[in-house]
Amino acid sequence: MGFRKKSKSPPVLSHEFVLQNHADMVSCVAMVILLGLMFEVTAKFAIMFITVQYNVTQSLDTDAEDKPESVNYYRYGPKDMATVFFYLLIAIILHALIQEYILDKINRRLHLSKTKHSKFNESGQLATFYLFSFVWGCSILTNEEFVTNPTFLWEGYPHIHMAFQVKFFYVCQIAYWLHALPELYFQKVRKEDIPRQLYYICLYIFHITGAYVLNLHRLGLVLLVPHYLVELLFHASRLFYFSDENKQKGFTLWALLFVITRLLTLTVSVLTFGFGLSRTDNQGFSLAEGNFNVLTVRMTCLSAICLTQAWMMWKFINFQLKKWREQSQIQASKKKAVGQKSRPSKKDSRGGSVNGVMKPDDKTSPRARKSKAS
Repeated sequence: MGFRKKSKSPPVLSHEFVLQNHADMVSCVAMVILLGLMFEVTAKFAIMFITVQYNVTQSLDTDAEDKPESVNYYRYGPKDMATVFFYLLIAIILHALIQEYILDKINRRLHLSKTKHSKFNESGQLATFYLFSFVWGCSILTNEEFVTNPTFLWEGYPHIHMAFQVKFFYVCQIAYWLHALPELYFQKVRKEDIPRQLYYICLYIFHITGAYVLNLHRLGLVLLVPHYLVELLFHASRLFYFSDENKQKGFTLWALLFVITRLLTLTVSVLTFGFGLSRTDNQGFSLAEGNFNVLTVRMTCLSAICLTQAWMMWKFINFQLKKWREQSQIQASKKKAVGQKSRPSKKDSRGGSVNGVMKPDDKTSPRARKSKAS
């Protein structure tokens, strides 16, 4: 009986070492930032990474004779990059925890192939994020009453003041999609899958950051929440499909909601940029005031949204056509196999032979009869 060889740990800071221990390395950086809160000298720098910056206090006029209520709002600024960086680190840590303690354990039970294994991990991570973001976004829309009054999307623009939940939501969204870029390296994503994932990661970063910087966070929330619901349904259906290939009903519902969401996105975007913002009193371009309500910016934003929706519909149509062709080929192969089984075997007209070959168990033959006659 031979001795079991111990697996050698890779050299420090080597390729395999970084891949295996990237979550521990990132958590150390996050802990250093948190430890900075303990010392007075570094606390003011550590707070810039952890808490939301640019607090603005406004007083609300009330009919009562008491003191007016003060409400805290937030604006955006360069210090937000530090906050985004810190929550990018948190996103990498959470990604590794979900992968190790949930997805890897399920993968061992399912025994998936390498291709399905990669797609299962992608859908598992994205489904978790979409579920969390959808619930969070719905709570914000309910509290801010953006849905009940659509004119809130353009009235009072520029919307330079944000509630805490709104700003923190955008910070976390930008941090998550930025963390997805190094995860392509950490998770050893296949080369053929990298372009596809880079496309939608960059589109998310571009659109969410654009809505945040251009003070269109209300419109961004209204468009993100239904989009995340559709994406959640797709990745949840794909997870069920990998566990049992007969479970495909979720894709039908996803296809229906996908088309409806694309139409809803185009309708709300045209209504906001074409009719709402174009008729407001505050027209002009001012970086200091955060006002970008000019024709060039409006048309650029509307064109970007329309082109993105057209690209998504093109990908959707190609996906449905590919799926339809695969199903038609499978059905054709099944019909061909059933037809071959139902055909009767060709028998020779002469007795005792099948397909022109004499049966070995046939006891009579012309030669035997001839020898007896002699």
